[in-house]
Amino acid sequence: MNQNGESSRGGQIGHSRDHSYRSSLLLFLAASIWGVAFVAQSVGMDYMGPFTFNGARSLIGGTVLLPLIAFREQKKKKAETRKETAEERKQRRKITLIGGVCCGLAICTASMFQQIGIQYTTVGKAGFITTLYIIIVPIMGLFFGKKVRRIVWAGAAIAAAGMYLLCVNETLSLNRGDVLVFICAVIFSIHILVIDYFSPKTDGVKLSCIQFFVAGIICTIGAFLFEEPTWSGLVSGAVPVLYAGVMSCGVAYTLQIIGQKHLDPTVASLILSLESVVSVLAGWVILGETLNLKEIFGCVLVFAAVILVQLPEKAGEAALMSGADS
Repeated sequence: MNQNGESSRGGQIGHSRDHSYRSSLLLFLAASIWGVAFVAQSVGMDYMGPFTFNGARSLIGGTVLLPLIAFREQKKKKAETRKETAEERKQRRKITLIGGVCCGLAICTASMFQQIGIQYTTVGKAGFITTLYIIIVPIMGLFFGKKVRRIVWAGAAIAAAGMYLLCVNETLSLNRGDVLVFICAVIFSIHILVIDYFSPKTDGVKLSCIQFFVAGIICTIGAFLFEEPTWSGLVSGAVPVLYAGVMSCGVAYTLQIIGQKHLDPTVASLILSLESVVSVLAGWVILGETLNLKEIFGCVLVFAAVILVQLPEKAGEAALMSGADS
């Protein structure tokens, strides 16, 4: 009897480990797709303006999520034990719509700052600066009465040093592109807080789909007002637009949903942080972009800060103490 119990527990542990490995791989694929998307954004600007690019990619991203929503709805109907009342359905749809519009406004603004900024900086630097939202989000929590862990302040200090090395040149001036991408990171942080408010109240995939359509419509209007979009430009830049829309918005988001299901949130966010590393490698391999020694060290400090902030409190303090002792 005892042997059977041990065998059963061993099987459960093995099954759980298999899920963990598979989830980690899926999240790494998502991070890789997002990292390479910085290259797609940079290349796309050779064929069209930032409003046109973001409008096209967002509308494609929203469309790609529609089949996933339909599949999830069918699966949900089969699994549900209690039928939803008309009032409950109306309330849920209202919250989903309001949340989607708010998220769409935030992601539209953030994406525009990123898309314009990436014209004036390298893909690798843009990737690392954008990742700073992981540090900015908990600091923004102060305005909502949330306590900020000591480790976050330590991470912010390390990230500030890294940003100085990464962005400030010999004349002690900031690159315009780096400033725009940093503003994008701040707005992405607001976007995350908006999602944090609405996601427990509604379906995350529907929320994402609406936000992409809202962002796409706003950017398309902006394209016709401030740019001169052409079919020839869209056709010439179809590969980067499709990659950013289908892979970055549709596929990577789906991989994230599936991957996070069987993985600790801290571990998941650590793996997704590799997006910044992939962006540097992609910029180097595909575009031939290089960073000097000072900028590379800045990247190392920013990445170390991002990792540190995501560690549990005790583990993070131990890491800081270990660093101080050495």
